Amino acid sequence: MALKERMEAVLNVGLRVPSIMLLEVLYRWDVSSFFQKIQRSSLNNNPLFQYKYLALYLHYVGYILSLVLLTLPRQHLVRLYLYVLTALLLFAGHQVSRDYVRSELDSGYEGPLYLEPLSMNRFTTALIGQLVVCTLCSCVMQTKRIWLFSAHLLPLVARLCLVPLETIVFINRFSMIFTGLEVFYFLASNLLVPYNLAKTAYRQLVQVVEVYGLLALGMSLWNQLVLPLLFMCFWLVLFTLQIYSYFSTRDQPTSRERLLFLFLTSIAECCSTPYSLLGLVFTVSFIALGVLTLCKFYLQGYRAFINDNTMHRGMTEGITLLILAVQTGLIELQVIHRAFLLSIILFIVVASILQSMLEIADPIVLALGASRDKSLWKHFRAVSLCLFLLIFPAYMAYMICQFFHMDFWLLIIISSSILTSLQVLGTLLIYILFMVEEFRKEPVENMDDVIYYVNGTYRLLEFLVALCVVAYGVSETVFGEWTVMGSTIIFIHSYYNVWLRAQLGWQSFLLRRDAVNKIKSLPTASHAQLLNYNDICAICYQDMKCAVITPCSHFFHAACLKKWLYVQETCPLCHSQLKSQSQPVPPAPAPANHNPAEVGEAVPSAGGAEKLPVEGGGGEGGSMDNSATAPGPAPDTLADAPQVPLPPPSPEQGGEEPPSGKEDPSGSDSSHPESTVTHPEPSLDNATSDGQIIGPSLGQGVADVNHTPGATPPPDVPAEPQSPPP
Repeated sequence: MALKERMEAVLNVGLRVPSIMLLEVLYRWDVSSFFQKIQRSSLNNNPLFQYKYLALYLHYVGYILSLVLLTLPRQHLVRLYLYVLTALLLFAGHQVSRDYVRSELDSGYEGPLYLEPLSMNRFTTALIGQLVVCTLCSCVMQTKRIWLFSAHLLPLVARLCLVPLETIVFINRFSMIFTGLEVFYFLASNLLVPYNLAKTAYRQLVQVVEVYGLLALGMSLWNQLVLPLLFMCFWLVLFTLQIYSYFSTRDQPTSRERLLFLFLTSIAECCSTPYSLLGLVFTVSFIALGVLTLCKFYLQGYRAFINDNTMHRGMTEGITLLILAVQTGLIELQVIHRAFLLSIILFIVVASILQSMLEIADPIVLALGASRDKSLWKHFRAVSLCLFLLIFPAYMAYMICQFFHMDFWLLIIISSSILTSLQVLGTLLIYILFMVEEFRKEPVENMDDVIYYVNGTYRLLEFLVALCVVAYGVSETVFGEWTVMGSTIIFIHSYYNVWLRAQLGWQSFLLRRDAVNKIKSLPTASHAQLLNYNDICAICYQDMKCAVITPCSHFFHAACLKKWLYVQETCPLCHSQLKSQSQPVPPAPAPANHNPAEVGEAVPSAGGAEKLPVEGGGGEGGSMDNSATAPGPAPDTLADAPQVPLPPPSPEQGGEEPPSGKEDPSGSDSSHPESTVTHPEPSLDNATSDGQIIGPSLGQGVADVNHTPGATPPPDVPAEPQSPPP
């Protein structure tokens, strides 16, 4: 079944090639110039010239027939070719009979055949040929009525019956007329078949357009006719005929330079019409697809076809060639000019193919360098392809500069090859850095920074190349000849290759700077915290000897988190926003019935002291200071509450000693000159030994508490006059 489908696909393409060849011939044939030549070489009353308009009509009818043959279904197309083949076989049979009759007339022998060896040989050869023709016609038409195709055997039968030679000539003409009548009867009986086919096709087209639309109709015809493969086969046939016609007329060997010129001129001859230009476009697309497929197979083997990338299909190169050919008016030029222009266009196409090869090879090479794969063959394939992509574009640029004078257009053309070489150089340097890190026992500490500097260097070189191209173009425009096309190209090149590159580089720099600032603002985990965490980095899945702590209490390598922050500013695990310390943290909400005295907050008192509640005390009797509280509303949030720590009041200031047997909530001695006074949120249970308090309600922020006796309240809290001690 697979073989049958392949044969049908081959027939579907091969049987439609002659219709495009006919379109090519009709496009090249100028009817008016043809009749002008006839008029100049003949008399004014030449009958052919009188039917000029009829020939014009036949010219357009040929176009219609070619399009009909191109769009016929495969079954009807096969049947039509079988009919044509049968007609050709019948014609060949009559040619054999006519040649036999002429040879007999030339010999003049009318006696029995077995008495003349030469006559017997001629008769036997003609008879075998005629029987073969009859058998083939019967097989092609799939019929057992072989007598329908045996009219050309009548002259042989007459000669066998010793009929005079003059009568055999008449019998030969009769057989030809009889065969012609058979063909005419067959055509008359099938006269309505084209009309019925056109009617059926029209109904199907209308139904498809009404249900699915014109786009679906176009896609259906594109897939059924296999237009890319069809035009490629047509162009290859045309190119082969052109090469054959050249070498068949040349006897002396051709030099290498002559072969290159022959190649370009043959391609130029085969793209002089829109049909042949489309054939060249699809041929270039298939060649590009083959080269890219071979590149992927060389790098990855059969694994490259498991997850095939639809971006590298070769259509980019074909469309590039088509746009350049239409823009430059390629088919309207002379053959020599067309050949030189094609050399430049093909250079651009090859440069585009090399760029696509780099897009395929770059992630594979970098992934191979970052992995721990020790297969030397894989590394050799990757490095060898990169070296080829490094050297060959530079060689192409050098060779084209040898043939053409340097100007703005040529500089734009070779700049793509230079940029490809620069990108490959950057890829190789990063690959070498990865391999150096692989052979070291410990990872390089600042490898990410080194890779960033390498990428930034060759990106800067790319930007400088593009800037030089624009500067050269502007100088040519100002001091040379100004053209609209040149100015348009300069503007487009400036926007896409200069402005967008600069914008992308600046954005990358800002992202990196913000990521570095965020990493620096995060606290570093201590050795005890890492032992208590006892886990791996969630980004690189490696053990952590040093780590940073996010506000959401997650541990990561600083370098890994920095790479993550290049992409997004959230935690890799909980996706909460990561903000640097310079950015404001939103305050946590407070209870509705917020009362500083009830929750244990410090209330400013006279003389800069504060009213401090004692745990276990209630109401006003539980106060450590009998001074009056400051009038005014209570703070709305914990962030608005005064956070200035004060020492506990001494007995000289009217304070009371803590109750005996009751420890301070902080776990420290109450007589210590620097005690910690906090709010319920954050809890004192989270206090660290260095005076830092980690409060979960405040977004896991870290606050430094430095206790200074006699500290003044914050600016937003009004100071009260100090009251005398009791």
